[in-house]
Amino acid sequence: KPLIEYQLDLFGKYGVEDINVITGYLEEMIEYDRIRKFFNPNFNKTNMVYTLFCASDLFDGEDDILISYGDIIFNETVYEKIKKSTDEINVVIDKNWKDYWAARMENPLTDAETLKINHDGKIIEIGKKANSFNDIEGQYIGLIKIRKDIVRNLLSFYKSLDQSLLYDGKDFDNMYMTSFLQMIADNEYDLTPVHIYNGWMEIDEPSDLKYYSFLEC
Repeated sequence: KPLIEYQLDLFGKYGVEDINVITGYLEEMIEYDRIRKFFNPNFNKTNMVYTLFCASDLFDGEDDILISYGDIIFNETVYEKIKKSTDEINVVIDKNWKDYWAARMENPLTDAETLKINHDGKIIEIGKKANSFNDIEGQYIGLIKIRKDIVRNLLSFYKSLDQSLLYDGKDFDNMYMTSFLQMIADNEYDLTPVHIYNGWMEIDEPSDLKYYSFLEC
């Protein structure tokens, strides 16, 4: 079953109809009546943030925007939590991440990234190289909800960035989403964590399917 169908079926249960997919490689393979497609013509030389703003027409302030990576699936509990979150920028983080990472790899620190939360309960650091487990108060899973009253401002902020600079070692077109989120936290808006305890999974390769039990948590 294609990963995208898990998400489409879940959204269908909740009556979500405005579903947009940004495509790249083999875009002709993604054909569903329920979606509208946007195409990134530079898919082979760009990264997540560039790809996201290939759908900049959606940042019109008419609706909240839920952004999901294409290589994750999540269950109804995770969706309910992000649906109910009403802060400006809501970032889903797995508080029980260590069990999942430990099942997938011998040393979770080789792959896990920093995520630090301040006394006000806001994310102040995300996506850096972690030196110890103390640097990790959860793991970002690739799911974000942006409130409709600020989506235009985020598009403007992105367009205002200096395209000649490097962002965490990447050029502008290859900026990571976590780098963009960090700049938002530093300069624009608070990032509010949405706490989950597993209930999702990331599929990088077929062997990841054996960790399906984490989706059912």
